[in-house]
Amino acid sequence: MSAQDRPVHTRVNHTTSSDYGAGATKGGEVLGIQVPELKLAAPVFGEQSRKLSRALTTLITTLDGLGDPWGDDPSGKNFAKDYQANQRAIEGSAGILVLGLVSIHEALDDMKDGHVDNEHLIEGMFTKVDPGHNKHRDREAHGREGDRSSGGS
Repeated sequence: MSAQDRPVHTRVNHTTSSDYGAGATKGGEVLGIQVPELKLAAPVFGEQSRKLSRALTTLITTLDGLGDPWGDDPSGKNFAKDYQANQRAIEGSAGILVLGLVSIHEALDDMKDGHVDNEHLIEGMFTKVDPGHNKHRDREAHGREGDRSSGGS
């Protein structure tokens, strides 16, 4: 079996730790992706999906514009049958790649938004609140309740 005939096996390096589960590193991060990295990566996938989509459109339009350059003889008909089936398969596969790039772009955007929202929530949980801040709100709430109980509006 030659090197070209052998199947390719991709190995993913998963560091495991009993403390954090499969895929986690010593710091407990599974992927270790930061928001700035997501902000940079998401648009790249969006742009590449647009480029691939334009290239696919150009390919389809160009090939369709060439017509059927094979003859009507039996070998030409056999070639046409195989060629057209393969052309449809290639176009379909490229279309799936475009959709895949778009979905990666959207997923990275969602992850970025989720990380930002999560950071804000955590920041809010650990931010010291000025005790006088709530007293002002309490006075406003009691003032409104007093208006209702005294027959106002």
